[in-house]
Amino acid sequence: MTQPNKGQGRYATPKGRWQGIGPYYAMFPTAFADEVVEKYTSPGDAALDPFAGRGTAIFSAAVLGRSAVGIDVNPLGYVYANAKTSPGDKAIVKRRLEELVELAPLQRSVADSLPAFFHHCYSRGVREFLIAARERLDWRSDDNDRTLMALTLISLHGKYWQSLSNQMRQSAAMSPAYSVRWWNERELAPPDIDPLEFLSKRIEWRYALGVPQTAKAESLLGDSRATLPGLAQEIRDGDRPLFQLLLTSPPYHNVTDYYQDQWLRVWMLGGPELPDKSGKRYGEKHISNEKHGDLLMRVFQSARKILADDAVVYVRTGGQKTTLNNTREALTAVFSEWSVEEVAKPIAPGPRIKPYARGGAPKKPNREVDLILTRDD
Repeated sequence: MTQPNKGQGRYATPKGRWQGIGPYYAMFPTAFADEVVEKYTSPGDAALDPFAGRGTAIFSAAVLGRSAVGIDVNPLGYVYANAKTSPGDKAIVKRRLEELVELAPLQRSVADSLPAFFHHCYSRGVREFLIAARERLDWRSDDNDRTLMALTLISLHGKYWQSLSNQMRQSAAMSPAYSVRWWNERELAPPDIDPLEFLSKRIEWRYALGVPQTAKAESLLGDSRATLPGLAQEIRDGDRPLFQLLLTSPPYHNVTDYYQDQWLRVWMLGGPELPDKSGKRYGEKHISNEKHGDLLMRVFQSARKILADDAVVYVRTGGQKTTLNNTREALTAVFSEWSVEEVAKPIAPGPRIKPYARGGAPKKPNREVDLILTRDD
């Protein structure tokens, strides 16, 4: 397995080029996931992440020779995770891009009928391309289409002329009204970008060193409460091994709304044109203390049934009181006879948020806590 060497830059290996696919809130640092996987598993073991997000844990496991399964309710995480663990064929990905660019002008009437936000955010040519990609890319079941969609989503919004959009944060989309007002006040028009040239360069860069060699890994799209019983049945049928490691970071209580932060990318995957309450099915802010605790309890109960007898449970959670208490209570109730080690992890302050990015920016916790559970002998 190819691994980064000392002295090399972060993008100097295939793993380095692919591990960072997808801006997403509350991401595991890859080095952290690597360390946990190597410490608590051996090659050939299986790892599980029932709150997989963009798939950092399963990607680390797969690159290190462990099979892995992730689950996430947000389609954005599903696309990112599977594009990393099962990248498409470069030549086919490029050909699909060319086909979409050729078909894009047929979408002019649809592109022109989009809400005003999209006209302020994207040039007409970009809007036409995005509609063509949105309607024709089979990101649910085709590795090549999913990879092209992932690379498009990364650049769907971000810095001016460094993405397909008008000036915007890359990590999270602002509200439509806030964005339009901000652009108008500064007289900013969307950049006139050629999607073929723009995305071709990004495909070339991503594949320049090849793709990572990985064990079998996949991220499933769905709610773990409903999906984990299916995994249990596959294990009973002999199609999957028991999991040696559960490595995850569950949603924090009342910190960020996974749909609102990513509503524009979710639109690209078939969601509503403007953010609305229907987006809760893609992930929410977990404001209710009771519902947050119940979610954790039910997921950990189902996960325990598919863990090996000598498995390790490694959960990174927030240090905020309610989040930590709910996570700790669920774990100790489900794994009552297991030993629990609790390790505080201070978070270094991040860069100052620019004024244009303040609308809807999530509040970052000042520390996280690792809960490590092992079965007593």
